[in-house]
Amino acid sequence: MQTRVLGSILSISAIMMIILVFVLVNLVTQNLLNAKLDVANSEIDRARVAVEEQINATSASTSLQTRLNAARAALTNQDTNGFYAQTTYEPVIVVNNPDGSITASPEGYRIPERLRSFVQKNQISYQFATIDRQDSSTYKALIIGSPTKTDIPDLQVYLVISMTSEESTIALLRGLFSAAGVVIVVLLVGIVWLLIQQVIVPVRSAALIAERFASGHLRERMIVDGEDEMATLAVSFNSMAESLSKKIKQLEEYGNLQRQFTSDVSHELRTPLTTVRMAADLIESQTDDLPESVQRAAVLMQTELGRFEVLLEDLLEISRHDAGVADLSESALDIRSCVASAWQQTQHLAEKLDVPVRFHMYANDDVLASQEQDQEHDLDSARTQMATSVTGDPRRIERIIRNLLANAIDHSEGNPVDVYVARNEQAIAVGVVDHGVGLKPGQEDLVFNRFWRADPSRVRHSGGTGLGLAISREDAALHGGALEAIGEQGVGTMFRLTLPITPHASYEQSPLELAVPRSLEPEQLEVAADE
Repeated sequence: MQTRVLGSILSISAIMMIILVFVLVNLVTQNLLNAKLDVANSEIDRARVAVEEQINATSASTSLQTRLNAARAALTNQDTNGFYAQTTYEPVIVVNNPDGSITASPEGYRIPERLRSFVQKNQISYQFATIDRQDSSTYKALIIGSPTKTDIPDLQVYLVISMTSEESTIALLRGLFSAAGVVIVVLLVGIVWLLIQQVIVPVRSAALIAERFASGHLRERMIVDGEDEMATLAVSFNSMAESLSKKIKQLEEYGNLQRQFTSDVSHELRTPLTTVRMAADLIESQTDDLPESVQRAAVLMQTELGRFEVLLEDLLEISRHDAGVADLSESALDIRSCVASAWQQTQHLAEKLDVPVRFHMYANDDVLASQEQDQEHDLDSARTQMATSVTGDPRRIERIIRNLLANAIDHSEGNPVDVYVARNEQAIAVGVVDHGVGLKPGQEDLVFNRFWRADPSRVRHSGGTGLGLAISREDAALHGGALEAIGEQGVGTMFRLTLPITPHASYEQSPLELAVPRSLEPEQLEVAADE
């Protein structure tokens, strides 16, 4: 802002000073020229009278050049308080001869033809011209001419008045005005800069304090000095900061209590859950001796206990992420092994819902494997077809892919599910695509919220807890990667897991394009590999 204001002031003031200097120089120049013309008009009348008297006093039998020289000599010798000094003006007498030639005194002196034509029409006229001296130098001059009434036809008298002093005066004034303009512009910019500092410094201080406040220094406050607008701003800022600080502390305390509550409840539930599990196992072992209704109750209890155990594990895992204590058990692994393991755990769900699952393996820019496989097909033949090694936590990566597969099968509406694996020099990606219900606009991030469901009335066939995708995104971030989603309602959804080859290493782009499912054909998937 300071640069913009100073730049604007400098530009505007410079333009105004240029205009002002131009106007002042023109005014002074015009005044000098008007004064010179007034003197020249008065003196040309005297010169004409003197020339007429001298010409009439000479004999007509004398040669024309002699008479002109005598008239010019008489004009030069007149005493007019120094105005006719040789250095100030030069008298010139010209006669236009009938044959078109010109007789002048001094001989050979050239008066501009245009000026002579005006004087020849009995008009007192003047013209500014450049005159050549005998030493080959030039000077600016005012030439004023007048017709005469003598026995010599077309005799004209001219006064060549030097403008050297006026030109020097104008140049001096132009320099003085320009220097004054520069000084005024510099002073104006300096004054504006000092005034701006009174506003900019408090604003910069407020911005710095706001940045420190945003970075976690909640005790930062502005200094209140005086009672002006900046002091009012400081008071308002400090009030806002105090209010925000209290709210942030309350939210932090609430978040800590919530995380601690989730963790404590999860841990406390382990003991009774273990006891109930043991009792359920005991009842299940004796189901043959129980009535049929009790047997059905035992089966339901086993099923719900399994879901409850999964929920408890997910709650413990999400609480570890919230507390920031989740860590990686890094090891070198083949991503295809994680895909195979996740598929083995979700294959029964695909068989139950009759959903075909197709696996497409890519490496760099070459398609090494592109197979359509259903539930009965295992992945043993695909495991050896390409090297997709990466460093990471096998348990967490497998859990991510398992959650993505289960979610895709659950929402595929019986349509095929496609699994893509691709890699470049910096990252590896796994894409899971279903061609089912899809996502509405704006739901791409909501799917990763805890317990979020696009359709609350929809039954989870996979028995998920509603925390799977939230945990998966946290696991991906723990590796320094990303889990993203994109979809279109009625078309399908794509989830893309991107992991750096080494945890937390940087990568420029994912090897797989994130696009709506209908555009994801094997021949259209280009792998972004760094050559």
